[in-house]
Amino acid sequence: MDIGARSRPPFLGGARRGTARTVATAVLVAMTCGASTLAAPSQAAHAAPPPAAATSAAVSGAWGAAAAGAQGVAAMAAPDDRAEVRPRPRPRVDCRRVKCVALTFDDGPGPYTDTLLAYLAAYHAQATFFVVGSNVVTYPRVLRRTVAAGHEIGNHTWSHPDLTRLSPARVRSQLGRTDQAIRAITGIVPRLVRPPYGAINATVRRQTGRPMVLWSVDTLDWRYRSSATVARRALRSVRPGSVILFHDIHPTTVRAIPRVLRKLAGRGYRFVTVSQLFGGHPPRLVFNAAPPDLH
Repeated sequence: MDIGARSRPPFLGGARRGTARTVATAVLVAMTCGASTLAAPSQAAHAAPPPAAATSAAVSGAWGAAAAGAQGVAAMAAPDDRAEVRPRPRPRVDCRRVKCVALTFDDGPGPYTDTLLAYLAAYHAQATFFVVGSNVVTYPRVLRRTVAAGHEIGNHTWSHPDLTRLSPARVRSQLGRTDQAIRAITGIVPRLVRPPYGAINATVRRQTGRPMVLWSVDTLDWRYRSSATVARRALRSVRPGSVILFHDIHPTTVRAIPRVLRKLAGRGYRFVTVSQLFGGHPPRLVFNAAPPDLH
């Protein structure tokens, strides 16, 4: 799928300018059809308070559509892709007492996601996947495996547009269609949203009562198709409470993950979902969690 790519700083209407400057550009690039095959994990080199309730009828409509329209989306999936998934229980982690980092992966699921899941499982790592709706219906079984492994799923829109350039109705449609697809395949509706390119304004934020999740460490993996560079960028700026941005549609990114996991585990980090990072209650706008007082 060629969604297209463009590079520009995220527009953060309503966010504090000082905080917004810490967020780098997150740009989707087209998947490369002839990408090299990834090595299996065994072959790899050891290498806040709850979100406020929605105040508009439009928000309720978007969530209602996820249930009402799920049957139509499910018709596109194989019979065994329609049953509700039972996620693996996530371990309890108190990020006020231990060093936590949230690894996040955008734009999938895709052909490299299964290999990524194996890498994460080897380190008992939990992550958050912000999925694109059109890829969800292309790779339903990969999404189901992601949920079954206990990872968190977020909504990354249906076709990855700049939401700030859309009407309110089209913003709701982008989010609602994706909710429908995810629910039809897994039985869950995501409780987090990541806007493509990090582009949000007041209009976009009014269309959902869910937390909008950005990032504090941008690997720029869409630009640097080098596993070593991606790993180095991830490791250089990480702090307790960091939210790191990756894209699992790039094979070079997936190949960088074993080194990232090994190095961060060696520094004493625990790999948690975005929701776990905030004790189950992410704020309305997420860049990163403030470094906790470690005891």
